[in-house]
Parts: sequence; structure tokens; C-alpha cells
Amino acid sequence: MYFDNYKNFPDAILNPKLLWEFDPNEFDFGVMRDVIVQRVIERGWPNDWYFILNKYGIDGVKSAIKSLPYLNDKDMNFVSHQFNIPLTSMKCYEKKQSMNLHWNS
Repeated sequence: MYFDNYKNFPDAILNPKLLWEFDPNEFDFGVMRDVIVQRVIERGWPNDWYFILNKYGIDGVKSAIKSLPYLNDKDMNFVSHQFNIPLTSMKCYEKKQSMNLHWNS
């Protein structure tokens, strides 16, 4: 995994710009885990990755990835490869496969 050394960065903080629409004083990191993980996948820097891996652990991040309803193809393949998650076990992949495309209807 690319971020194997995440434990070397226990003081990593999440860039508050990733959660610009939320009030940081009232934000619950436990409840909003999936939102945070998705934002980091889509727009995060290495420091943001270190934060989520330290906060939720590898299993917590994997669980969040599997339950995300949407990721673009590039991000979906990146996390599938980095966390050894089969595409078929990801909700976003299953959802994409079941969508009717305009030319198929």
C-alpha cells in the first residue's frame, strides 16, 4: 500500500478546506466517516490520507470505501488497488454496473 507509513504521522490533520460546507465546531468525525473518506479519495493530499488512516484505521477506511455510493473510475481503481478491495465488493462499482446507459436503452 502506498501509505504504509501512516503511523509515522500521528499528528496529521485534515485539511479543513475538504469540508468547507460544514461547521468545524459541530462536526462529528465518527458519523461523517464516509463523507470524509470520499473527500480525501477525490481531493486529498498525503497528509489527509495519513489523517484518515490514523483516525479510522485501515479496516475502517476499507469499510467506508466499500460503502461509498459513487467514485469516478480513476479513484475507484486506485483505492481498489491500494487497499486490495475487489471492484465487485464496492457499492459504487455495483451501482455503476447496474445503471442503464443512454445508448443501451
